[in-house]
Amino acid sequence: MTAMNESANSGSSPKINLLGLPKRKMEQFFAELGEKPFRAAQVLKWIHQRGVVDFADMSDLSKALREKLAQVAEIRIPEVELEQKSRDGTMKWVLRLDSGNSVEMVYIPEAEKSKQDDDDGYIDPRRATYTDGLSRATLCVSSQVGCSLACTFCSTGRQGFNRNMSAAEIIAQLFMAEHILVAKSLPSDRKISNVVFMGMGEPLLNFEAVVDAAEIMMEDNAYGLSKRRVTVSTSGVVPAMARLQERIDVALAVSLHAPTDELRDVLVPLNQKYPLKELMAACDAYAPNAPAAFITYEYVMLAEVNDSDQHADDLIRLLRDRAAKVNLIPFNPFPESGYTRSNSARIDRFMRRLEAAGITTVPRRTRGDDIDAACGQLVGEVEDRARRGERLERMNLRPAS
Repeated sequence: MTAMNESANSGSSPKINLLGLPKRKMEQFFAELGEKPFRAAQVLKWIHQRGVVDFADMSDLSKALREKLAQVAEIRIPEVELEQKSRDGTMKWVLRLDSGNSVEMVYIPEAEKSKQDDDDGYIDPRRATYTDGLSRATLCVSSQVGCSLACTFCSTGRQGFNRNMSAAEIIAQLFMAEHILVAKSLPSDRKISNVVFMGMGEPLLNFEAVVDAAEIMMEDNAYGLSKRRVTVSTSGVVPAMARLQERIDVALAVSLHAPTDELRDVLVPLNQKYPLKELMAACDAYAPNAPAAFITYEYVMLAEVNDSDQHADDLIRLLRDRAAKVNLIPFNPFPESGYTRSNSARIDRFMRRLEAAGITTVPRRTRGDDIDAACGQLVGEVEDRARRGERLERMNLRPAS
C-alpha cells in the first residue's frame, strides 16, 4: 500500500497527514510525487525540529513543491480540550481527536540522577521527583482511544475501547509537548528526554502505528531520542513482542502485576490467553538484545491482593536469574475500583524482600494523582464500541471470576 493510499484509508481527510510519516514512508511519499528522497529529511526537520505546520514557511523547498504539498498533504494536530497542572509539576492535557473521542497525555518533569539510575544518565521513566531548573522530562503518550484489555485495577480499562490511534495522533503528542504546550507553560529549555507508551491503550495491539511513531521519535531528523529513552509497555501481547524486537530497538516494560497465573488471570485478563510461562519466555528472548539488557516489570501494589510476603516470594521465584528490574507502583484509586493502595510500610517490606534476593527494585513515586494523571487513572472520553465481556470474547478469553 502506498503512503498516500494508506493515509486515505485511515481517516476522512483526503490529504495525507505528514506528521505521522517516519522517514521511510516520507521518502516513499516524495517518490510518488516525483521528488528526490532527500526531501523527506528536509520536511521531517521542518515539522519535528522546528515545529512548522505551514508548507509556505518551509523556505528551502521550491515554491512549486510547497504549492504541490499544500494540495495533497497537511500537518494536522489534535485540539487541546483541557490542560491541568499538578502541585508536583506534572501536567496533563486532554486532546480531542477527529472522531469526537478524547485521549490524555502526561508530562512529567524529572529530578536529578539518583543511585538507581544507570551510569550513562538514563533516568527510569515516571519515577523521579519534580525539581525546578532541570531540563529533563518524560512524556507519557496514549496509543489507543480507550483500552480493550479490561485490567481490573485500571480506570482506562474500565472505560472501554473505541479505536486505534493513527501514527500521526500518537506522534502529535510529542510534537505538541515539544513545540506548543510546554513552551507556553514552562521554561523554554525544558524538553522531553524520555517517552513512554504508558498512556491509554495497549501499544502492541496498535502495532504498526506505534512502530511508525517510535521511529519518528528516534529519527535524527526529528526528535533524536536514543533507543533507551523510548519505552513501549505491554500487558503481555506475546506474539507482538518478538515482532517488536525485529522491527525496532526500544526499551520494553511489561505490566506484570501478579506472580502467579491464578491471580494474574483476574488482574490482567489477557493472561488467560498468554499465561506467564509464554510471557516469560517472550521476555527472556527480548532481554539479551534490549537497549538496557533487561526488562522492566511493572507491579501495582494492591492492599491484601498482591502485596503479601508470599506474593513477594512468588515474584522472586518468577524473576530470579532473569534480567529484570521491578517498578513497584502504588495503586492510584478511582471510583468503584474495589481496590485500595498498599501502605508505605508494606511496599517497603515488599521491596526489601525482592532486593535481598538480588532483584533490582524501584518504588515509583506517584505523580499527578491530584489531577488524575497518575498511572492507571487516564480516561479521556471514549465511546465504548463493545461491552467488557464482548471485548474479552473477541480475544478468546473467558471472563475472569
